[in-house]
Amino acid sequence: MTNLGDLEIFSRVIAMGSMSAAGRALGLSPAVVSKRVKRLEERLGSRLFQRTTRQISLTEAGQGFYDRIVGILSGIEEAEAFVSGRSGAVRGTLRISAPTSFGRMHIAPNLKGFMDAYPELVVNLMLTDDFSDIVGGGFDLAIRIGELSDSSLVARRFAPVRRVLCASPDYIARHGMPASLDDLPAHACLPPHTQDVWRLEGPEGNVTYRPQGQLYTNSSEVVREAVFSGLGIALRSTWDVGPALKSGELTQVLPQYEGSRNVVLSAVYPSRQFLPVKVRLFIDYLADLYGPVPYWER
Repeated sequence: MTNLGDLEIFSRVIAMGSMSAAGRALGLSPAVVSKRVKRLEERLGSRLFQRTTRQISLTEAGQGFYDRIVGILSGIEEAEAFVSGRSGAVRGTLRISAPTSFGRMHIAPNLKGFMDAYPELVVNLMLTDDFSDIVGGGFDLAIRIGELSDSSLVARRFAPVRRVLCASPDYIARHGMPASLDDLPAHACLPPHTQDVWRLEGPEGNVTYRPQGQLYTNSSEVVREAVFSGLGIALRSTWDVGPALKSGELTQVLPQYEGSRNVVLSAVYPSRQFLPVKVRLFIDYLADLYGPVPYWER
């Protein structure tokens, strides 16, 4: 019978993307992780990973094997969480995926209170601006900013995300303040990438505007630095630029228009019969911290 520890290592390698990263998360050396994976492959009589000098990827057999064991591992973890919850202890690893900027600004600085309350719990926070595959990536939950869509995932809404048009006072002094959307073509705008459309809500209802400018990037943080430096007008969330708007470092542009109000901050997690105690506790912690009126809006 296959060792459950080998299955956990196999699953963690997939979640972390490498044997060395999986070893660090588990407190094992890369050599031990490699040996345990090889032992599992020998036990099954099939190669589970394709290995190159730079990366590893699942073989067809490996993907099929993972699809069949991920539910088993989740069930074992839920059973352990149930017993841990009854005993008052919260242990194990909490795997979280979150957007890069939001995670840096509003999750990382607030982790200490949660981790101090549960010192036996290890938190693995992965920051990415892609919508992670929660189940395939081995995450317990993901923090997402966007419009909620129907899926097999369960969502807990924390708060609305308010987005405003803004620019630096220096930019406004040099180029003037636009009075309407019709004035925007004469201004430099800062979209996150070339295909972006600003979906706005204003006096006439829902409108769209395709911003044009000299700078195009796939990085939201580059846009943030560009608007602060005076390169143009950007559509930014108040969780990102709220303090700068209050201090006058940035100025709101066309305040009668804001981004779509359907965008929300939420936690999403796999639909399970038994929600692990560690996931419920972290979601409740964030709900108390952010909602319904988050601190950056107060």
